[in-house]
Amino acid sequence: MSAGPATDGAPSEKGLARVAQSLAGWTEKWFPDAYVFALAGVVVVAVAALANGSSPQTVVTAFGDGFWDLATFTLQMAMVVLTGYVVATSPPVARMIDRLAMVPQNARSAVSFVAVLAMSVSFLNWGLSLVFAGLLARAIARRSDLRVDYRALGAAAFMGLGAVWALGMSSSAAQLQATAGSLPPELLAITGVLDFGATIFTWQSLLMCAVIMVITAVIAHFSAPRGVAIRTAEAMEIDLDDQRDEVPPRSRPGEWLEYSRILPIVAGLMTLGWLISQLVTKPVLTVVSSLNGYLLVFLILGLVLHGTPRRFLQAVAGAVPATGGILVQFPLYAAMAAILTTAEGRNGHTVSDLLAQAFTTVGGGWFAVVIALYTVVLGLFVPSGGGKWLVEAPYVMQSATDVGMNLGWTVQIYNVAEALPNLINPFFMLPLLAVLGLRARDLVGFTFLQFVFHLPVVLALVWLLGMTFDFVPPVLPR
Repeated sequence: MSAGPATDGAPSEKGLARVAQSLAGWTEKWFPDAYVFALAGVVVVAVAALANGSSPQTVVTAFGDGFWDLATFTLQMAMVVLTGYVVATSPPVARMIDRLAMVPQNARSAVSFVAVLAMSVSFLNWGLSLVFAGLLARAIARRSDLRVDYRALGAAAFMGLGAVWALGMSSSAAQLQATAGSLPPELLAITGVLDFGATIFTWQSLLMCAVIMVITAVIAHFSAPRGVAIRTAEAMEIDLDDQRDEVPPRSRPGEWLEYSRILPIVAGLMTLGWLISQLVTKPVLTVVSSLNGYLLVFLILGLVLHGTPRRFLQAVAGAVPATGGILVQFPLYAAMAAILTTAEGRNGHTVSDLLAQAFTTVGGGWFAVVIALYTVVLGLFVPSGGGKWLVEAPYVMQSATDVGMNLGWTVQIYNVAEALPNLINPFFMLPLLAVLGLRARDLVGFTFLQFVFHLPVVLALVWLLGMTFDFVPPVLPR
């Protein structure tokens, strides 16, 4: 059963907890579905191209021709969600979650504990983080010896996506820039390939990630309601029974292999052998930057952890609904990118060209701040790290080249800023909300409060750390 109004009990709250609850109602009331944002974005981009002098035929041709440009990347991003879900719901991980749930000793430490683990797991895989942290929040909420606000637990579970996901190894933009086969030719010609050594694993990016994690955990701790203001899962009439559907018993001889561990073990050994071969023959950063390799490892890991093909397929069936938003929205982002970069006006320039020229006028440290702010605003309308990067990247990276900004750091400016809109726009909360049994309005007040603190910190970090980089010309393909 869905939860009651998010403001119940708010008069008894104080400090950050009271502020969090006062923010919840407005965002839930005024934000439409994320698909509507994507459709609106196509219209805005088309109007901008027409205003730039493009003919209607040019615009609609770019729309149709570019609609499926991201088919490969769309599948890859859907697989990030699917593999994360499958791994998180495997029996070994479920047992680990139950043990971790017993660690916190009081309500507020439980909330910050969930936030820290959500962010840590998100550095590896943001899809895994959503489901893992959601199940951890439910496990803590089941404890009879600990009275914790279920809304605050849920918001903490979302911090992997709302704080640091794009600074980690499943960052859509960083993965895309490291994978030549997934880059549109127009973008590849500007940036070349940037492996994780130029983006995710720079000391500046790792330091920025650590700072944001600390701030997030502190805010989660002190914004958690106490005393009579606490709304437990029981009070919100949330069913916390995580009893999973049992796999039906084998009914015919042909199903023997479906219930056997032999094939998963063989597939696991083959994947391990492939991974060792890659690490021996290629640079480590090249291997870990490979999106296809990353997904292969996580998919087969999920198969091995579930033990049998039948259990694995049952988990996959549960994961598929969470991929729907990606599958229907990414073609719209591809169409937007195509209109921006290929629909030339009478002046011979595309909208992307004009935006690049505008950003180029901003030099020095302010370039980083302006790009970060622009990313935040656009992220409210295009809530997708990979899809939005393909819309932004052509003119942002061209501008970075023109002003002498390090291209790897420009990707990280985008990455750290891209997470901020997730704290307001609840699109990527959807898989987590399904796990928690809550609505977006129950969490957004807490996440909006995080946004208020994160924004100035992020702007200061991208400005200060950006001054430590030198410009490195891109290595372009021959």
